[in-house]
Amino acid sequence: MYENQNQNEIIQLFSELLAIPSPSGMEHRLADHIFTKCAEWGYSPMKDYAGNVYVQIPGQKESEETCCLAAHIDEIGVMVTKINTDGTLNVERVGGTLTWKFGERPVEILGEKKTVHGVTAMGSGHTAGGTQRLEWRDVVVITGLPPERLQEYGVKPGTLIVPLQSDRGPILFGEESDPMIAAWTFDDKIGVVTLLRLLKTIKTENITPYVNLIIAFTTTEEIGCFGAKHLAQSLNPTYFIAVDGCPFASESPMELDSRPGIRIRDRTFFYSPGLIKALSEAAENAGTELQHLVYTTSGSDAGMAGNVGASPQAACIGHIRKNSHGFEVAYLSVFENLYKTLRMFISTWKGA
Repeated sequence: MYENQNQNEIIQLFSELLAIPSPSGMEHRLADHIFTKCAEWGYSPMKDYAGNVYVQIPGQKESEETCCLAAHIDEIGVMVTKINTDGTLNVERVGGTLTWKFGERPVEILGEKKTVHGVTAMGSGHTAGGTQRLEWRDVVVITGLPPERLQEYGVKPGTLIVPLQSDRGPILFGEESDPMIAAWTFDDKIGVVTLLRLLKTIKTENITPYVNLIIAFTTTEEIGCFGAKHLAQSLNPTYFIAVDGCPFASESPMELDSRPGIRIRDRTFFYSPGLIKALSEAAENAGTELQHLVYTTSGSDAGMAGNVGASPQAACIGHIRKNSHGFEVAYLSVFENLYKTLRMFISTWKGA
């Protein structure tokens, strides 16, 4: 068990980020928050035309080799497709948002001029024929407002919707000595927490990596990884490592505990054996180990960067979690072990 100081830092940073809605295509508020935080720590952050924020840290090694560690800042959500005459909203998913995961819940409708509250409605359970799994075309959001008022607040087709802030978490539960944490998706604000902690440590402990380092916070991962592909094609990092989650998958044995996971392959890429080996050794040297995982459906920013040929070597490492794209659950200790692994990696890894 690690010190409460580290636990508190994770929870504080995560709560801070959860309070800033960032559905795909509307990441600017969170990007600005991260940019400001990095600048306050003494970095010179950059922001590109895709909305990505990144920090470049020169390495000790006299080489063009560059390693990018990236966490995406966008989250899944819902989008307005139509405003009805009674003020209800027709909606469609943004990213992998599933109706049965999202459920009937209070939501924030992120109008251009004002955020409006509403509730998703999925029909009555007291109907003939029993229950059914609904599509998004069967769902409406009840606003209690007339269309003209919604228009006044800047709600229109394309407006994005996320769960109500008070319902997002995080919450702690379980054994006090080894607590679990849950929230409306860790994906991937908890990865952002890990990289922010890493940036803070690099500055406070004056760490100089061997290989040139890029710490990046990318956009639009949930709808095609466009931010990461733009970043990788612009900066051409030799190594691209996504710091993201490892959800449970039936094809790959895994355990929900304090050990992070690393992907061997997924639907986007066969990840680089050299990086997998180096990250696994860093984990062992940091006092933990990585669970090696195979996916057939999930993808990552790193896989997409490798898939388009922008980075010749790629890897994806992260926490193991239950309930992907829902109210997700993990052991709090896994995030500390992920951080320790990456701190060890950037401090000791000398590249190819």
